[in-house]
Amino acid sequence: MSEGVLSGRRVLVTGASRGIGRALAVACAESGADVALAARDETALVAVTAEIERLGRRAVTIAMDVREAATIRAGVDRAAEALGGLDLLVNNAGIEEVRPSLEVDEALWDRIVDTNLRGAFFTAQASARHMQGAGGGAIVNLCSLTSSVGVPTAVPYGSSKTGLLGMTRALAAEWAPLNIRVNALAPGYFRTAMTEVFYADPAWQEAMLARIPMRRFGALDDLTGPAVFLLSDAARYVTGQMLTVDGGYTASI
Repeated sequence: MSEGVLSGRRVLVTGASRGIGRALAVACAESGADVALAARDETALVAVTAEIERLGRRAVTIAMDVREAATIRAGVDRAAEALGGLDLLVNNAGIEEVRPSLEVDEALWDRIVDTNLRGAFFTAQASARHMQGAGGGAIVNLCSLTSSVGVPTAVPYGSSKTGLLGMTRALAAEWAPLNIRVNALAPGYFRTAMTEVFYADPAWQEAMLARIPMRRFGALDDLTGPAVFLLSDAARYVTGQMLTVDGGYTASI
């Protein structure tokens, strides 16, 4: 990680209490940013707050349910007020539930799409309003392999993440004149609490590893460098792109 590349920046990370969100929040702090940490349960952010403060960076916690637009607006406003502005957003909050498509009901569809796509849009919108007033900023949306390939039993999730890629491109085109860059990060197979259902099956692990050219699953620190790059001035002429971090999986299928 390049120390200081985000010095003076103020970043909001959603879904920051665990997994990828937590890793990216800490990476931003290691790179010099002050961080607003958002999750539905604010008490779940205690440990990551302490970790960031040990790095000498400021951390504030925000209770935010990205399924509720009013909560999003209030949360983003609170983050900007607490940090003295908002320069960066990591739109990470998301959920997944595998279910055969013929068994998907409206409740499951709405829960996944409202969280992963609708919530990401309104969080980006609220954040961009602050960035616009400060001269610009950068947003990284967390897409997925399912933004590019079809995965059985993950149709609502894949639909939301494919939509998120389309949203990334459209916002990048619209907000470029505001000096707001919008990109996406697409993790391959990373073992987190959300994806544990897959890894519980040894046969699935063996079959998947055989399809990944690097012959290993991703570690969380494989994502931190790419994310910080997209947030930093090193990517100042990069917008509307999806950077896939998957050990070569999509390049080889």
